[in-house]
Amino acid sequence: MDINRVIDYLRKYDGPPVKLMEVCGTHTAAIARAGIKSLISPKIKLISGPGCPVCVTPASYIDKCAEYALKENHELLTFGDMMRVPGNSGSLSEAKARGARVRIMYSPFEAIEKAKENPDITYVIAAVGFETTAPAYALLLKEAEAKGIKNIKLITALKTIIPALSWICENEKGIDGFICPGHVSAIIGSKGYGELAEKYNKPFVIAGFEPEHILAAIYELITAIEAGGRPRARNLYKSAVKEEGNIKAQAAIAGCFKEGDAWWRGVGVIKNSGLYINEKYSAYDGGSIGPDGYKEEKMPEGCRCGEVIVGRISPDECPMFGKACSPEKPLGPCMVSGEGACGIIYNNIER
Repeated sequence: MDINRVIDYLRKYDGPPVKLMEVCGTHTAAIARAGIKSLISPKIKLISGPGCPVCVTPASYIDKCAEYALKENHELLTFGDMMRVPGNSGSLSEAKARGARVRIMYSPFEAIEKAKENPDITYVIAAVGFETTAPAYALLLKEAEAKGIKNIKLITALKTIIPALSWICENEKGIDGFICPGHVSAIIGSKGYGELAEKYNKPFVIAGFEPEHILAAIYELITAIEAGGRPRARNLYKSAVKEEGNIKAQAAIAGCFKEGDAWWRGVGVIKNSGLYINEKYSAYDGGSIGPDGYKEEKMPEGCRCGEVIVGRISPDECPMFGKACSPEKPLGPCMVSGEGACGIIYNNIER
């Protein structure tokens, strides 16, 4: 595909206004860094989707993690982008300042050695993510069981992307097509998007993360919309994504987790979109919260992260953006994570 011809076509597009959702936060970051919006027609609107796992993790989950970290003989292990996510009672960084034992991990497997070396400490892992990270937590559970390690617990906030996209297609009527997440798709494969395309009559395109990959995906979506007929799913990232996906990773997930309804911060309950530790590995469950535990969850007053997550508004359409809410003092989770749309847009604005 001639990328110059693609850019010329997208720049000159003068058809009906089109709204396309890039589901993955990594795509949002790539779009912002490459200035892709400046290369295409203003009639093509790119909006961010729910593909930031930190952003959709409920505030009550942060509170539960902090409670564990404050318990005697307990230590919480978490990835760094969870530290400043606001909970109902403050962030994990604030809990650490109050004396909570919180340590940033670079791999969940760090817990294995720590647990062996310190049998009197219970290591609680904040297991957050989509299908991309779920296999690692599954392998961790298998290894802990095989080695007889008992002092590891997981609090899960693991979610799956296809139910979320189905929810968006059902509830957000103004979206014309989707750029599908590359990393997640490498695990789950491309088949599920074809089923979504058939059901909702919208095009879905799997893309890589280089600017030319994203531009090619936008071109594919626009030409499919213009052509009319029955939309379909296309895989433009065949070097990483197969139709059947990663069978071994899928088997690892299926062996350790079970599906269930899950609460998405700013959205609500999405059916069968959560992964919970199954009965075989229940001894390692730190009390992961099902959707009933989040019924009273609300975003902070003035925060519109929920609308950003489902593509109703762009980050800069929120009145708090860059004012009451910034990366230094975030009001909502979308300003915190490296995959959060608000933080990405804020950090790529020229000042």
